[in-house]
Amino acid sequence: MKHLSSFIITASLLVATLGASAQTPAPAVAPTQVQPWKQIPIPPLPAFKPAQPHRIELENGVVLFLQEDHELPFINGTILIRGGSRDEPNAKVGLTSLYGETWRTSGTATIDGDKLDDVLEAKAASIETAGGTASTSMAWSSLKGDFDTVFASTIDLLLHPTFKDDKLQLAKQQLETGIARRNDDANGIATREAAKIAYGPHNPYARELEYATVGAVTLDDLKAWHTHTVVGSNIIVAVSGDFDPAAMEAKLRAAFAPIPRGQRFQSFKATFTDPKPNVNFVSKDDVNQSNVIIVGLGTERSNPDYYALSVMNQVFSGGFGSRVVQDVRTKLGLAYSVEGNYGASYDHPGIFVVEAATKSATTVAATKALLAEIDRLKTEPPTPAELSKAKDQVLNSFIFHYDSPDKTLGEQVTLAFYGYPADTLEKYKSGIEKVTSADVSRVANKYIDTNKLAVIVVGNESQITPSLATLGLGTVKNLDITIPPPPGGKPAE
Repeated sequence: MKHLSSFIITASLLVATLGASAQTPAPAVAPTQVQPWKQIPIPPLPAFKPAQPHRIELENGVVLFLQEDHELPFINGTILIRGGSRDEPNAKVGLTSLYGETWRTSGTATIDGDKLDDVLEAKAASIETAGGTASTSMAWSSLKGDFDTVFASTIDLLLHPTFKDDKLQLAKQQLETGIARRNDDANGIATREAAKIAYGPHNPYARELEYATVGAVTLDDLKAWHTHTVVGSNIIVAVSGDFDPAAMEAKLRAAFAPIPRGQRFQSFKATFTDPKPNVNFVSKDDVNQSNVIIVGLGTERSNPDYYALSVMNQVFSGGFGSRVVQDVRTKLGLAYSVEGNYGASYDHPGIFVVEAATKSATTVAATKALLAEIDRLKTEPPTPAELSKAKDQVLNSFIFHYDSPDKTLGEQVTLAFYGYPADTLEKYKSGIEKVTSADVSRVANKYIDTNKLAVIVVGNESQITPSLATLGLGTVKNLDITIPPPPGGKPAE
């Protein structure tokens, strides 16, 4: 009983204490906790001085770039050759892809492609060929001690290829498999159709491979392409790695100087027309969401307003803190993902694109929200905080793109290929730093015209409510994405 009495007394005191606490006014809320980390001064970025490669131009027009990098005992090289898929005939779209694949797999007069695979594998080395939009290329990589052997095989493949029919047929089968499956992915469809609407369906930057165009390519086409493009005035060579520059220059001169100068490849000059403001729809019944893209023409990197457009792009759609992500995705909850980009290519207009993936039922609402954000970009200049954050993000990401000798070399080769000044990289930092809020507002109003933007939606029509017609952008155009069958045959499985 004594223990029980003690328990009762203790419990009574506890209740009394709690009751008194409940009746006592709560103390005033403590002031906001000091956040000392916000007081840490952030120094300005140091001057940007990337390690520049050594440039040499041979008498036959071949341009050499040498970039020493002794961190690892490797040597890597690239041979860039003018002329790419944008220069293919309309009837033979896919030629340079087939060329790039067949070139390497066929091998040379002294060693076939399969045997070359075995030789390179034993050395942990590689030689690859590829076809691109504006160029075709060769690339090799090896340990420093194997450079002479691997480089000799590279030059052999460059100068003495043997294009073989069985390898061409294999490359065709691979492309045809891609054609057969190109309508499987809704996002892929939307991206493809957006390019066609922005550039035009027959523009070389938007043309599609078809069974007929791939089938029309012959071995003679590959051989003729090689003869026409592999001349001195078309070639840029870049080598980086652990080497002695004088010795490397001598080896490259010996290999490339004998190549005839030839005529420099003249790329096709395409014309570009802004798209019409309309809604384009692709029906895909096996999905329960919509892929929405708003698209128009962008600009070129040579544009003096490129710096201001880069900052505008960051404010508008550059990451999770951007306007379009914060408003359409975070605040309104209308998209699983949302992004955008005001594209700038080196020698032709890029594409301005804003895209979102959204539920079928919110397709119209998400599209309207994206259009509203585009309008707001034109009417509301970035705040000081937005501007500062955007410029910091642009510059910080830019520096990391060129934080190694190899990356800098790659960019210098690209600049040389398209005829840009060698100091373009150094000017970028100062160009971004000078951008003001007024500049961003000016370029938004100058370059973004909602009367020159088209909407593409890929989704399940039966689930899209309200209908796309309620966007008020005119009659909805249904796009036909049917894949034309191959002439006289069945499509690839």
